[in-house]
Amino acid sequence: MTKTPDQIRAAVRDVMPSVRADLEALVRIPSVSADPARAGDVRRSAEATAELFRAEGFDDVQILTAAGGAPAVVARRPAPAGAPTVLLYAHHDVQPVGDPADWDSEPFEPTERGERLYARGAADDKAGIAAHLAAIRAHGDELPVGITVLVEGEEEVGSPTLEAFLDQHQGLLAADVIVIADSGNWDIGEPALTTSLRGLVDCFVEVRTLDHGVHSGMWGGVVPDAVTVMVRLLASLHDDAGNVAVEGLHAGPAADVDYPMDRIRAESGLAEGVELIGSGSVVERLWTKPAIATIGFDATRTADASNTLIPTVKAKLSVRLAPGDSSKAAMERLREHLEKHVPWGAQLTFTAGEFGEPTQIDATGPAYDAARAAFRDAWDGVEPVDMGVGGSIPFIAAFNEAFPDAAVLVTGVEDPDTRAHGANEGLHLAEFERVCLAEALLLHNLAEALG
Repeated sequence: MTKTPDQIRAAVRDVMPSVRADLEALVRIPSVSADPARAGDVRRSAEATAELFRAEGFDDVQILTAAGGAPAVVARRPAPAGAPTVLLYAHHDVQPVGDPADWDSEPFEPTERGERLYARGAADDKAGIAAHLAAIRAHGDELPVGITVLVEGEEEVGSPTLEAFLDQHQGLLAADVIVIADSGNWDIGEPALTTSLRGLVDCFVEVRTLDHGVHSGMWGGVVPDAVTVMVRLLASLHDDAGNVAVEGLHAGPAADVDYPMDRIRAESGLAEGVELIGSGSVVERLWTKPAIATIGFDATRTADASNTLIPTVKAKLSVRLAPGDSSKAAMERLREHLEKHVPWGAQLTFTAGEFGEPTQIDATGPAYDAARAAFRDAWDGVEPVDMGVGGSIPFIAAFNEAFPDAAVLVTGVEDPDTRAHGANEGLHLAEFERVCLAEALLLHNLAEALG
């Protein structure tokens, strides 16, 4: 006999203390996938995650890899007769800490301050694991659907082997609905389904004007220096309003959602007096238009500067792509633009970096109706927002390709002040409980809608 919604609500309240304790134990494992020295911790994190699902009665629990990738956990409980199977995704690896001095508490020691639990991975994405655990634990032996859990170990380095993993283990992971707990909500108290995400390409650009540095007084005014060349080249990437000026990149409309200026300033940390760039609505600029940023620059440090024309400099560019674009096509448009606009005949070297596809989800049908109903119940009648995300989760496109008949629901625990990837990453504890309740109710709703 499956639980009623009221029983599910009570069960979630009952399991939250144990779920939080398990989350804190996971957070204490510094599973930084980008650091080769932490490979043992990534393995330990996978083993701890696997043990959590074994403790919930999952007999089929494995730690698997593909193509030499990081360890991922797959746990399965079969569906009751006639019920659908739901794949629950999260990842157990985390971002590097950065400068520990920027943190107000130890990054890998979960610390409660105010309404939040602070630690690296407390939200992104060990709270995703914990939300899946809470939903399963609330139902206990009365799970109304089949469950397959996939907890990846290399999302924070771009999921380089996930496509191979999905291909190699496709039969093991097949499901009717896929719930990806690696996004967020519109605001505290306002739930959301993520229905679009921008893609990503990045590249390295190097310009050279000299084979060695020369005296700026002797040759300045005749010979161009590489920094000036690079500055002019980077400036060509935007028009005077700040819109991306690379021809051929896709842009499209966005949902009619208000994003007030005071909220933008508060959430982004925009300095006093700095204006926004681009044109169109704010959510269009964040969700459905391309964006280009220079995220690294190699040149002589000011402390080491002399009166010398600098011969060569290097920059790294990050380009976010609107849904509907292609990462390979966008990389080629970027290369063409840079080669066309490099000034004064300077030598240019373009090196392509990462590719990640954008995603647009058609969030219609019974699975999405079940999700919205679960969100309304968990947030006491608040209607969920269909939200875009300016960031990129390229593996969602891989799930869509591997399982074209499955409904993909992108949810998560984050809110505008989570500070994922930054110092003082924090999980809003009241919102976290609502996320856990919403997922537990979702499993109930999916059994009724698809059973």
